[in-house]
Amino acid sequence: MDLGESGERQISWAARAMPVLTAIGERFAAERPLDGLRIAACLHVTAETAVLMGALKAGGAEIALAASNPLSTQDDVAEALRSYGMAVHARAGVDRAAYYRHIHQALDLAPDLVLDDGCDLVNILHTERTDLLGGVSGGCEETTTGIIRLRQMAAEQALRFPVVAVNDTRTKRMFDNRYGTGQSTLDGIMRATNTMLAGRTVVVAGFGYCGRGVAERAKGLGARVIVTEIDAVKALDATLQGYEVRPMEQAAVVGDLFITVTGNRDVVRAEHLAVMKDGAILANAGHFDVEIDVRALDELAVEVHRGVRPNTDEYVLPGGHRLLLLAEGRLVNLTAAEGHPAAVMDMSFSAQALAVAWLARERAGLAPGVYDVPADIDQEVARLKLAATGIAIDELTAEQETYLHSWRSGS
Repeated sequence: MDLGESGERQISWAARAMPVLTAIGERFAAERPLDGLRIAACLHVTAETAVLMGALKAGGAEIALAASNPLSTQDDVAEALRSYGMAVHARAGVDRAAYYRHIHQALDLAPDLVLDDGCDLVNILHTERTDLLGGVSGGCEETTTGIIRLRQMAAEQALRFPVVAVNDTRTKRMFDNRYGTGQSTLDGIMRATNTMLAGRTVVVAGFGYCGRGVAERAKGLGARVIVTEIDAVKALDATLQGYEVRPMEQAAVVGDLFITVTGNRDVVRAEHLAVMKDGAILANAGHFDVEIDVRALDELAVEVHRGVRPNTDEYVLPGGHRLLLLAEGRLVNLTAAEGHPAAVMDMSFSAQALAVAWLARERAGLAPGVYDVPADIDQEVARLKLAATGIAIDELTAEQETYLHSWRSGS
């Protein structure tokens, strides 16, 4: 089948489950809030992203898109976007050098605004393409990992333009991070291994919104879930929700499946790998392929069997016990599966689209730094989603509104 035709079908299918973003795209086509703006984006090149790109293009933007992860790129979607007149620099499975070359090619657009997923594009702008910084007046970041890096840049006064933390909206954290990551991570693991989770011990590293979603769904499928954490409050939260909390050095001995969801590096290290059970499965749902120390795994192994199943490599350690690494340690939900359901991305990308329009309008008055998405955008996305699904909610009466804004009423 022609790649472009296949991509169009994928995009059309995703759009069916994305009524909010579709409506925003129609509004953008009428209002043209992005007329004349050039946008460079580094995002997962998937059908859901294509719907977002379509909305921004309808708003008048010229777009250059690179992939934020080569293993998640859908080549047919990339080709369909090219046929729509967008510059797409992405191909599935490229090596690290090509990955960064594609980001540079997207930046060759000399963007006014940037969209990032992990902060690699913004990092390159501030280190290798500083000649373009003067023309960039704002950006958006989609991930927890990216926000961590951006806040550090801002703290060191290295960030040169305002960036909106799209990841930190309530709709994004609750639905995308918790429900989307929870479902899609287990989907990827089960596609890659065909393993049964009921009765197995699943170790979830990190109990943020993403880790919470993974833990909830693993528990719902009958797994015994152990949580590892460095944050005392999150560890207490996990304990009060009924999860067992242990340090990784203890969990490593008993776990059947390990899922890292932290945004940090070396969460599973050589000393953990050395004591794991025969047949233990390693999967990462954090943004970058650094959470599981894959180099240490390579050094420990006496044999490596690539592709024992799709997206599954088998490492044989001294003594003969085997460890199974999924998706090369990259995002398992986007590599071994299709990422978040389109209905989830409808809200995340709707917030992204509205944040871009807000940036285009307000950027001149914003100093460099990391900004929260305005609360009214988050509320609008939630209201539109409820309306699209036919759900009605209550409204405050005049008396209730007065009560909430008065301190004189007493009890």
